[in-house]
Amino acid sequence: MTLENKNKHAPNLFSSFDIKGKVNAPNRILKSAMSEVLAVQGKHVPTEEHYRVYKRWAEGGTGIIISGNVMIDPAALGEPGNVVLENDAHLDRFKAWADAVHSGNPEAQFWMQINHPGKQSPKFLTPNPVAPSSIPLGKKFDATFAEPRALKANEINDVIQRYATTARLAKQAGFDGVQIHGAHGYLVSQFLSPHHNRREDEWGGSSENRRRFALEVYRAIRKEVGADYPVSIKMNSADFQKGGFDGDEAYDLIIALSKEGIDLIEISGGNYESPAMTGYKQSTNEREAYFLDFAAEARTRTDVPLAVTGGFRSVKAMEEALASNATDFVGIARALALDPDLPRNAAADPLYVQDVGRPSTGIKALDMMFMIAISYYETQIRRMGKGKNPKPKMSAWKTVFESSLALGKAAFKKRRA
Repeated sequence: MTLENKNKHAPNLFSSFDIKGKVNAPNRILKSAMSEVLAVQGKHVPTEEHYRVYKRWAEGGTGIIISGNVMIDPAALGEPGNVVLENDAHLDRFKAWADAVHSGNPEAQFWMQINHPGKQSPKFLTPNPVAPSSIPLGKKFDATFAEPRALKANEINDVIQRYATTARLAKQAGFDGVQIHGAHGYLVSQFLSPHHNRREDEWGGSSENRRRFALEVYRAIRKEVGADYPVSIKMNSADFQKGGFDGDEAYDLIIALSKEGIDLIEISGGNYESPAMTGYKQSTNEREAYFLDFAAEARTRTDVPLAVTGGFRSVKAMEEALASNATDFVGIARALALDPDLPRNAAADPLYVQDVGRPSTGIKALDMMFMIAISYYETQIRRMGKGKNPKPKMSAWKTVFESSLALGKAAFKKRRA
C-alpha cells in the first residue's frame, strides 16, 4: 500500500527506508506511542478496540506504527487500562493485534513499545513503587505518587529480564520490532537521570554507570530476539529538569547504543515534572519539530537511523525536517489521533496541516484533574476503537464525560502529572 506522491511536494516523506537491512518502512512517518488505556481494568490484554484502532492507522498509510506502552509487570502499571505482556497466557490476543495491523496494510511495520513506569505509577495502582533510588517526584505530586523504594541489585537483574521476556513474546506474536521506552521519566529514564538516580553501586554515580541499565536492557533483549530483529529505543534529548539527564550524556548514550547495534533511535524530551513532549513550552508561532536541533547534532555522532517526535503538524515541516538530514523519520502522535488518514491526506495536499490545538474546558482545575492535554486524545482513540471517526473539533467537556464513562472512578483519580 505504497503512497504515491503525485504532486512531488514531499518526496522524502513518502519514500521507503531500509532499516539496517532488516526491514523496509514504506514511508518516513512513524506513529509515536500513545497510551490507549483500552484494556479492561484488571485484565491488561489487547481488546477488539485495540485491533480496530491500529488497523485504522495501518489503513491510513502510516509506515511504522509503535504501540502504546506495553508493561512488563502487572504489579507496575503506569495507568489503569494498560496492556501487560509477561508470559504467553494470552499470546493469542497479541497475535490478533499484530494481525489486525498487517491486514490493514501488509507493508506497515508494527513495533511494540515495552515499558516499566518505575515511580511514575499513581498511588491507587502502585502504593509501593520501585525506582533506582528512594527519591520522590516533586512535592506537588506527593498526593498522587508514593515515595519509591530503591531497587535491590538482584531486583534490577529481574526487571532487565522482564524487558527481554516481553520482547521475545512480542516477536512470537508477530510484531515486526520492539521499542524500549527510555524517555519521559519512566524507569529507564530514571536510571539515566542524575537527579533520580543517586545510587553508589554499579548502577549509579558516574554517567557510565547510570546508562548501564539502558544498555543491559538492550543486551538482554537482543539475546532473546536475535541479531536480525529490529530493536529501537525512545530516549530524551533532555529531561528539561534541573539536575536531570541532558547534553553530552544524551549524546554519549546514543554513541554507546550505536556501538551495541541498536536499530532506530527515537528522540523526544521531558517527563511528568517537565512535560516538554507535549509542547507546553512552545508558542503556536514556534517551529513544529521541538527536538530537531538535538537530532542534527546527534547525526554527526551516529549512523543509526533517527526519528524525531514532537510538534509536527504540517506536511511542509515534515518534509523540511527530512530534507535537512537531521532525521530519517518524523514521529507523530496527537495529530494521528485526530486524523488517522494523515499520511494519505498529506500525500494528496501540499498545504496539509493538522493542528492539535490546546483543548480546554475553560476551568483550569478540571483540565488538570482530567489531564485534558492527554485524555482529549485518548477519547479520540476510544472513538476509533468503537469504529467511529475522530472529532478534531470536539469539546473538551465531551472528554470529561467520556472519560468518566470509560474509566469509572479512576477518571477522578490523578494518574499522571
